[in-house]
Amino acid sequence: MQSHKTRALVSRFSDRFWLADGGLETTLIFHHGIDLPHFASFPLLRSDKGRDRLAAYFDGYLGAARMHGAGFVLDTATWRSGQGWGAIMGLSPEDIDDVNRDAVTFARGVAASPAAAGLDIVLNGVVGPHGDAYAPDRVLSAAESEDLHGRQVRTLAGAGVDMVTATTIPTVGEGIGIARAAIRADVPVVISFTVETDGRLVTGQPLGEAIAETEAATGGAVAWYGVNCAHPDHFRGVLEGDWRGRIGMVRANASRKSHAELDESTELDAGDAAELAADYHALMAVLPALRVFGGCCGTDVSHVAAIGHRCVAHGHAIGNHRKGLAHAG
Repeated sequence: MQSHKTRALVSRFSDRFWLADGGLETTLIFHHGIDLPHFASFPLLRSDKGRDRLAAYFDGYLGAARMHGAGFVLDTATWRSGQGWGAIMGLSPEDIDDVNRDAVTFARGVAASPAAAGLDIVLNGVVGPHGDAYAPDRVLSAAESEDLHGRQVRTLAGAGVDMVTATTIPTVGEGIGIARAAIRADVPVVISFTVETDGRLVTGQPLGEAIAETEAATGGAVAWYGVNCAHPDHFRGVLEGDWRGRIGMVRANASRKSHAELDESTELDAGDAAELAADYHALMAVLPALRVFGGCCGTDVSHVAAIGHRCVAHGHAIGNHRKGLAHAG
C-alpha cells in the first residue's frame, strides 16, 4: 500500500505534465568533451567550473519546461553515487555519503536559481544500478539489493529529496530491493527498468512480469514505474495488459542501437529529435498514466524540447477539451 507521502506525490503529478532532462553523461562526454570516469557525473560537483557546467546544463531544460507549461523533475547527479561505484572510484562510504548530500544541496540551489523561478519543481534523488546495467556481473536478490542500495537511499532521503527514482535497473530483484529501501526510509520511490531490443530485461523477463512482481513484493507501494535507456521501438510492442497503467515515466534513448552496440560506439548517435517526439506522442495513446517525459543516452535539450512541444502541448489540449465537455455536461 502506498504511504501518505507517495499518494500525495502521485496526486501532484496527475494534475499536469512534467519534463525531465536528457542524457546528462552522454551530453557532457560527446558535446562538451568532459572525461567522466566510470560514467560518473558527480566529480563535477568538486569544482566551481564543474558546478557551473552542470547548472548551465539544467538551465536549458528549465527553459523548455517553462516554454511548454510543464513541471520539471530535477535529478541529482547521483546515478553513479552508490556505495559499489564509490568503492570502485576509491571513495569510502563516508565520502560517498558526502557526495550524495552535496548533490542534493546543489540541485536545491538549481531549483532556487533565477532560471527556475516560478516553475513547479520536484527534487529527485537518482539511484543507479549497482553494476553495469547492460551486462550485470551478478543478478542481485531483493535482499542483496536492499542492503547494497539502502545507504544511498537513506542518505538522499535524509538530505530532503522529494522522491527517489531508481533508473536503468536491469533486473527485478534489484528494483524490489531499492523500493523496499525507500519504503523503510519513508520516501516515495519510482522504479525505472531498462530493456533490451526485444522489450525484455537483461535476464529475459518480460517487462510486464517485472512490474507485476515488483508490485506484489512491495504491496503496490511504488509511486509509478518507468522505462529508460531504450528506444521506444524496443518496448512499444510489449505494452499490453493492465500493468501499462502503472507506467508514468519514459526516458528513452535517441538511438535504436542495442546496449551492446552503444557500449562499443565511439561517436554519439543522436537519432532524430522530431522522430523521437512522434514516438513519445504515440506512446501516450497506450500509456494512460504517462506524465514524465525525459531522455536518456544520446538525447539533449533539443530532444526534450521537441518532446515537450509534441506531447505536453497535446496533453494540455486534451485536458482542456475534457474539462470543456465536463462543464458542458
